[in-house]
Amino acid sequence: MTKTVIVSACLMGLKTRYDGGDALSAEALKELQGAIPFPVCPEELGGLPTPRPRAEIDHGDGTDVLNGSSRVVDEKGRDCTAAFLSGAEAVLEIARLTGARAAFLKEKSPSCGVALISKKGAQEPGMGVTAALLKKDGVEMKGF
Repeated sequence: MTKTVIVSACLMGLKTRYDGGDALSAEALKELQGAIPFPVCPEELGGLPTPRPRAEIDHGDGTDVLNGSSRVVDEKGRDCTAAFLSGAEAVLEIARLTGARAAFLKEKSPSCGVALISKKGAQEPGMGVTAALLKKDGVEMKGF
């Protein structure tokens, strides 16, 4: 049986990044050979537009956002935590509906970072909101 893999849409060349661009990854596409990719953008699924202001997790990482001890704030100071949580829940539901137990996600993203998130122009260890929720559900993840 062919496996379904949740993939950050920007890694597949879709223009879903905050700046309206993509993050096309030849490495991710190569590793997807033989799988059924299911592209998602948690931020768009949460109702945010593209392009949109850059956002980052206030403190901690996505796990802290999930447990309510942190929030996601955009560069204009607006709290967009609800959209990030809604998008993460939508991705988890898609993973469950498609039977996907693996995800290829965009590193440094406040949604999709698997091991790294961006804060104040630097990278630091941590998971994005969607990655943290998928991990909690046992989905295997790889960051690109």
